[in-house]
Amino acid sequence: MSVAFRAKKPSMKPLAARLLGPLALVLLMLAGCATRPPADDPEALQEFKENNDPFEPTNRALFAVNEAVDKAVLQPIAEAYRDVLPPPVRAGIRNILGNLRTPTILTGDLLQGNLTRARETLGRFIVNSTIGFGGIRDVGRAYDVHGHSEDMGQTLAVWGVGKGFYMFLPLLGPSSARDFVGFGTDIVSNPFTWVGQGYLLDAWNYTRLGMTVVDTREALLEPIDAVRKTSLDPYATLRSAYRQRRAFEIQNKDSPAGAVAPAGGVGFGQGVMEPK
Repeated sequence: MSVAFRAKKPSMKPLAARLLGPLALVLLMLAGCATRPPADDPEALQEFKENNDPFEPTNRALFAVNEAVDKAVLQPIAEAYRDVLPPPVRAGIRNILGNLRTPTILTGDLLQGNLTRARETLGRFIVNSTIGFGGIRDVGRAYDVHGHSEDMGQTLAVWGVGKGFYMFLPLLGPSSARDFVGFGTDIVSNPFTWVGQGYLLDAWNYTRLGMTVVDTREALLEPIDAVRKTSLDPYATLRSAYRQRRAFEIQNKDSPAGAVAPAGGVGFGQGVMEPK
């Protein structure tokens, strides 16, 4: 007697499910809490409140892990990426990545009721996707319509949600409780995340994610190197720079000179800078 077996189709989880699962585990790792200074030390207590980093011991440990991985893997890859690809090619890749963030940026513009920026975002997407050959060329910038950053973390801030405690996420960088939630929401709400399932589409999503990481790290080669060489406490410097950068983004202002933390709720860039 023969038994026929039907081949089982491989399970292909969406990219969002694969990303949000491990990221959620990070919250469980935040077990080490900083000791709150005593009330009779007002200066230390004030500094503790301003830092708003109650899990600082764990965050510093995660930062140390991230530094080790970065120096061993990400930085060499970013340096090789810069050495191998000329600026025009890297600029095209950065433009494409920025163009692909349009759904997230447009959603933020609309949820914040900023119709002027929403029109600019949509117009840039249409022009760059057509005349710009899928976003390779930033035609909008040539017409003095520059791109801007927007994400759900910024939207929550505009809605009055507090930033919450500071957190450092390995490979993703500095963030906050509010921006971490916003980051997860951006993944789920981005239509490119749910474009479909299958090996080719999975490969596309992971390639886009990988290129975003490499592109962002390449853009930060000099700033991160400068922090490591000149700062007595790189962790605190990056924490301060990240918060300063986010404050300017939330206010829709240009980034302050010298800010080393990349744009975005967890450190990912927006594809609006020219490669060196």
